[in-house]
Amino acid sequence: MHTSQKILIVTLSMSLTATAAEPDRSDFKKWMQQETTQFKEYRDQRDQEFTQFLQTQWKEMQTFKGDVRDDKPKPKVIPVAPVLPLPADLPAPPEISAADKTPVIAPEQISGAEKAPVLPVPGSENKPAPALAVPVVIVPPIVTIPEPIKLAPVAIAALPKGQSIDVVFYGQSLRFTYDPALKVRLGSRIDGDAISKHWSALSLADYEPLLKQIESQRTPLQLNDWGYALLSYQVAKGIYPGSNNEQSLFTWFVMTKAGYRARIAYDTSHVYLLMPTEQPIYATAYFTFANQRYYALGLNGTKNKLDRVFTYDGNYPGANKALDMRVNRSLNTLRQDKVKKVNFDYNGKKYTVTLDTDNETIAYLNTYPQMDINLYFSSDVNRATAHPLLVQLKPIVEGKTEKDAVNLLLRFVQTAFPYETDEQQFGEENYLFPEETLYYPYSDCEDRSVLFAWLVKNLVGLQVVGLDYPGHVATAVGFNENVSGDSVSYNNKRYVIADPTYINANIGMAMPEFKNTKPTVIAY
Repeated sequence: MHTSQKILIVTLSMSLTATAAEPDRSDFKKWMQQETTQFKEYRDQRDQEFTQFLQTQWKEMQTFKGDVRDDKPKPKVIPVAPVLPLPADLPAPPEISAADKTPVIAPEQISGAEKAPVLPVPGSENKPAPALAVPVVIVPPIVTIPEPIKLAPVAIAALPKGQSIDVVFYGQSLRFTYDPALKVRLGSRIDGDAISKHWSALSLADYEPLLKQIESQRTPLQLNDWGYALLSYQVAKGIYPGSNNEQSLFTWFVMTKAGYRARIAYDTSHVYLLMPTEQPIYATAYFTFANQRYYALGLNGTKNKLDRVFTYDGNYPGANKALDMRVNRSLNTLRQDKVKKVNFDYNGKKYTVTLDTDNETIAYLNTYPQMDINLYFSSDVNRATAHPLLVQLKPIVEGKTEKDAVNLLLRFVQTAFPYETDEQQFGEENYLFPEETLYYPYSDCEDRSVLFAWLVKNLVGLQVVGLDYPGHVATAVGFNENVSGDSVSYNNKRYVIADPTYINANIGMAMPEFKNTKPTVIAY
């Protein structure tokens, strides 16, 4: 066959193939348009049904006051241990304490069995005893300190058309655009009918582009669920400046559309946002629906005081998430640094440490409601704050035994930070995250315990548990070497008590007031 004939046949074949494909593409386009229309109809139907639900399902309810996290008074004056020579850096046989005789464990754990006695091997009674082995000095591992990571917020090059607002979110400048139809006024009358109409008007606006813009900031701002709720509220403030009720309604709408279980309550003059959390929170009013607590959250930094209000029992279809309150990532702020120096002595040597904290991070952490203590022990610390502190302490503990390294960190936390109870410093109970303990002028027992546990984990690489006494929190460290002193057993492992509040006390020294008290182990 001639070459020109081959080219003609190939060209005709390609043309026929392309022609045959046209109906397929056309059918696909029609199918996509149909699916999109059906989805929109479903979304509108869902909103319409929810609007009708809101018109009829309101009922008056009495709120429950928030639970008290710990009603035991803390010591206002803490004891000071006598300055004793530090123990030698050689392993010592464990000393059975009162806590060891009755192991203290978390309820869900099984206590460790005692070691069986070692019996002599038959025929070995007359043999000479073997020579004692030279004790092995265990040196803490060299822990790698991660460098700070800085992510920039998403700057959307081509924002959707609409009204623009600028939001400052803990130092970060963000711009959003929204459909002006989203600016729905509530009016002076607050009742179920007004709120139902408000939801209907919001759902008819083009809200999805704004939701996508908020969602796009999760990764660069390192937002957890609480951070996402705060950002949504800040956007609501930008759209509805000066109107707390309309801000609450819009935050309710955004969080519901993002898949969270959110509800609204109202009285004669106020609208309140209600949301459930995966972990219990305290000192916050709540309602209970189907054994699930819905808390009246104050995203504006104030505590809502509710009495009798109207609310509803029902969820928007597809909204099934509760807020996960874990601080499992540190917010990416535009840092406003606060630097201060602290001093401490250890083993006759003086040390000065520079603390570099961030005002924006402190403002963010200050918005958290009161939570269980284990969430503070397990919280993430901003690397820009953590890195310079760990870098200063790392060469001080390197090369030391586990005991000596932990004792040094214990002395740092005991003596570099002045003590005051939360009531003295804040006027109420207020557990602090590690960064807050570094920032504020004073701290008390649980604050020091959380900071100390974080330091031991990151600099010595040992396991630490919290110890919850009546009105007091301390810690205990799981060593790889034998360490004498007061201890507890947890999950088949011995933990030696280390109290960051008992000034000048070394590891193994429980505060005298609690020496014979069995604590609850705080595992995290």
